[in-house]
Amino acid sequence: MIAVIDFGSQYNQLIARRVRDFNVYCQIVAPEIDIDKLRQLNPEGIILSGGPASIYEKNSPKVSEKIFELGIPVLGICYGMQFMMHALGGEVKKAEKREYGFAELDIDNPGPILEKLPPQTSCWMSHGDSIISLPKGFEPGASTQNTRFAAAFDRDRRFFGLQFHPEVEHTPMGNQILKNFIFDICDCKADWTMTTFAKDAIDEIRNAVGDKHVILGLSGGVDSSVTALLIHKAIGTQLTCIFVDNGLMRMNEGKRLKKLFAEHLKLNIRYINASSAFLSKLKGVTNPERKRKIIGRVFMDVFEAEAKKIKDVEFLAQGTLYPDIIESQSAFGGPTSIIKSHHNVGGLPKKMKLKLIEPLKFLFKDEVRILGKTIGLPEELVWRQPFPGPGLGIRVIGEITKNRLSVLRKVDAIITEEIRAADYYRKLWQSFPVLLPIRSVGVMGDKRTYENIVALRAVTSNDAMTADWARLPHDLLARISTRVINEVKGVNRVVYDISSKPPGTIEWE
Repeated sequence: MIAVIDFGSQYNQLIARRVRDFNVYCQIVAPEIDIDKLRQLNPEGIILSGGPASIYEKNSPKVSEKIFELGIPVLGICYGMQFMMHALGGEVKKAEKREYGFAELDIDNPGPILEKLPPQTSCWMSHGDSIISLPKGFEPGASTQNTRFAAAFDRDRRFFGLQFHPEVEHTPMGNQILKNFIFDICDCKADWTMTTFAKDAIDEIRNAVGDKHVILGLSGGVDSSVTALLIHKAIGTQLTCIFVDNGLMRMNEGKRLKKLFAEHLKLNIRYINASSAFLSKLKGVTNPERKRKIIGRVFMDVFEAEAKKIKDVEFLAQGTLYPDIIESQSAFGGPTSIIKSHHNVGGLPKKMKLKLIEPLKFLFKDEVRILGKTIGLPEELVWRQPFPGPGLGIRVIGEITKNRLSVLRKVDAIITEEIRAADYYRKLWQSFPVLLPIRSVGVMGDKRTYENIVALRAVTSNDAMTADWARLPHDLLARISTRVINEVKGVNRVVYDISSKPPGTIEWE
């Protein structure tokens, strides 16, 4: 495996994805990690990520310099390179000219890290500091017009520094550089697959649980469904899934999922209709974070009440994914900025006194889909578009009422039907409507109307860390708009969201 030290780069997750694309396991850890814990991870290599700080700033992120005594290859990227050079006796200063964007890389001395690259290639720079002198034992490898030491390395100790970012698409030879490090330098084997992951996870769950019982809040999404099936394969009927209908689901979703789980997965499931409890607590609430907290709190109250009816429960399972943890908990305490709270991170009330099982917590969404197919999850669930835990509660902007939910459900059903008919459902990461808290003037049947506005959101993505708005055909958009306005009473205008993530997020709340 490869360990990535999180120095706060916006590209941290991209580094992990690139490594995993080579079928090598990779984990992001905080710079505060104890050196013994890092050693216990048994990494074949360590990557020091980039970051926005300067090494001379107060409270700039730093990892124990003992990592340079482990005898493990280390690759420093951008700030990571500067930290390495500074820690080992080199000199770093504020650059006379900051370097952002494309730069031409001149490779004078490729060494093992830049092997198989042409003498000149493009790279992506993003730094305000530069290395002035190298530590003893290092030799320069490449330069740009503004950066004398764009790459440097110590052959004997297997330390490598890159001032540019090899993990981004803007560095065309970046994958080759990472391959050089992962396979030629670290001698990793490309043997991390979802088949091996499933086998290891099932063994770990079985050993951890023993003869005790596990409960899981099943939503019907791919994350909780894969989690449920994985645990079911490990311990069978010792797992009890609790499906809570919060009144914020899509049209006929509860009935459809109930049938699917009963027919295909044979899981031990308890179904609870708690819609009235959720809607009464949400009455008059418009703030999105308050909505999330209320929905999470009511869910746990309902869930806990049902869980008390099950004997010998010692474990709670959750379908938490890696991006959830990274966005919500700053990469395990690292300096990556928090984006927003997630419904399935940190939601375990202490009074329940249950041990947590999160078998997917180091996986990205597309990896979970592959895992689902590997263990036999039905295609309908594997390719189900992500649906937030708070459900339609965060897609009804403003106050949540039964009437507004009804309008949104009807619109959602039309959009899903048309997206599927056009063969776009699996091409999109998500496609859904948002009911806005404003109205607009329209004309229908020669009469003036003053009705609701619906925003259509459709994005493409690989892992939800970044996303781009989907360029849907105009005739598809026209069909959706026409059907929504004609068939859903109370809507007279449809708009299309053309913002990407970042700067926006996929969901509106």
